[in-house]
Amino acid sequence: MDIVEALTLALIQGLTEFLPISSSGHLILTPAFFGWTDQGLSFDIAVHLGTLCAVIVYFRRDLLAMARGVFVADSADGRLARQLLLASVPLGLAGVLTSDLVGTALREPLVIAAASAGFGVLLWVADRWWRGDLSERDIGLGQVMLIGLGQALALIPGTSRSGITMTVALALGLSREAAARFSFLLAIPAIGMAAAWQAFQFARAPETLDWRALVPATIVAAAMAFITIALFLRLIGRLGMGVFAAYRILLAVVIVYVLV
Repeated sequence: MDIVEALTLALIQGLTEFLPISSSGHLILTPAFFGWTDQGLSFDIAVHLGTLCAVIVYFRRDLLAMARGVFVADSADGRLARQLLLASVPLGLAGVLTSDLVGTALREPLVIAAASAGFGVLLWVADRWWRGDLSERDIGLGQVMLIGLGQALALIPGTSRSGITMTVALALGLSREAAARFSFLLAIPAIGMAAAWQAFQFARAPETLDWRALVPATIVAAAMAFITIALFLRLIGRLGMGVFAAYRILLAVVIVYVLV
């Protein structure tokens, strides 16, 4: 892979993984727009590990508190840790059951465009009419599982894992900041499962590793993801989700016009 292509895709992965605009959709569409060859599983694993490192480093204090809280009765941090694991179950099951479909038929530009626009409208509606002021530590098991079920829909390219989890969280009454924090924490097991699945596929059909592209791409994806998380959490309370919903609809129009 050309180093310019690798760094471009790494920047896109780091930027879009945590914004509600679909990283998988952008990684599918970017090579299609520029006529690049598919980046391969080894690259996908590398940039996913980069973004995973970024979110772990950013939330390191929260993660340590949750790890300690697991062993303390009636601990809010321990309860949140268990909820994050339970909310990840639907995504794991759906990923195993639908892997062939997700990897083939659902990667079509028209599917990405429809998911981008449709779920973008839902994000705007949830932010405009249903948003409340609950914290991520105020929600119960039923609400957690609904967010987890919503996350499973993110297997459809163009949906956005961050976007759909924030949409459901907002609809359940979480504040913008709490919805984003829960979504980002939920990304840790989600990205971990995705990277593990990609590594399993890679082991079955190994590729030649281009370390000159993979190492800088991993670093760039991690740095961009960290910056994106920090800025998003700082600005989302004032910025709102409307700008992201509008971007998703515009992206869908461009996809249909150029690729369909």
